[in-house]
Amino acid sequence: MSPIFLLSLILQVGCCVHVVRSGRPLYWVLILLMFSYLAVLVYVIVAVVPDMRMRRSGDRVLRKVRAHLDPGRDARAASLQAEVADTPENRRRLAIECLRTGDFAGAEQAYRRALRGIYAHDPDMLLGLARAQLGLDQPADALATLTTLAEANPGYRSYDADLLHANLLDILGRTEEALRRFEAVAPNYPGEEARVRLGQLLRQAGHTDRAAEQFRDSIARAQAAPAYYQREQKAWLEIARRELATLTA
Repeated sequence: MSPIFLLSLILQVGCCVHVVRSGRPLYWVLILLMFSYLAVLVYVIVAVVPDMRMRRSGDRVLRKVRAHLDPGRDARAASLQAEVADTPENRRRLAIECLRTGDFAGAEQAYRRALRGIYAHDPDMLLGLARAQLGLDQPADALATLTTLAEANPGYRSYDADLLHANLLDILGRTEEALRRFEAVAPNYPGEEARVRLGQLLRQAGHTDRAAEQFRDSIARAQAAPAYYQREQKAWLEIARRELATLTA
């Protein structure tokens, strides 16, 4: 039996099983058996791929509903897993869940327990620790953590780390440094937060014309972007429009 024929047979049988399990019309079985590779290709496009997309969409909806009904479920599971096996990876997962639910003290503790041994300077975990420290209203400690991250990982690049660094400088009143950092991050940041925050800082520093230009640029960028991007960035775009309306009133 040739490999080509064998592969065709395997694909045909697999698709026929999918037909039966998914409850599709049985004429698909006849089509698949008669037309081999062409029928398999058509069936995958019109049936298998849509089913996979619907399944992923359904899984996302289920996760959202579950998170709404029991927001602490994943955090409890991560905590139990970390107690059973106290590994850096399990502590990292627990820390991420704590951050998600706003338990910044729990996140800080989990990150500190994970940042040991070969993971002592893990850049992603240091970034998470800095976020937890900011949530605990410890901006100076968070900035020190980011400094440690940069010194220990000179090749590490993260838009989120750069934005957090700029925000911390702003919170600590180091306005000129914050402006320079925001101006470096904003042009390529994958979202409108950095650009809108830059506009707000420019306005606070008295650079109203530059601030208005920044808000206009953010709005124009989003208008030229796909609809899904506009939905994702809706909150920041509303801030940009309000700020611009105030400046031009």
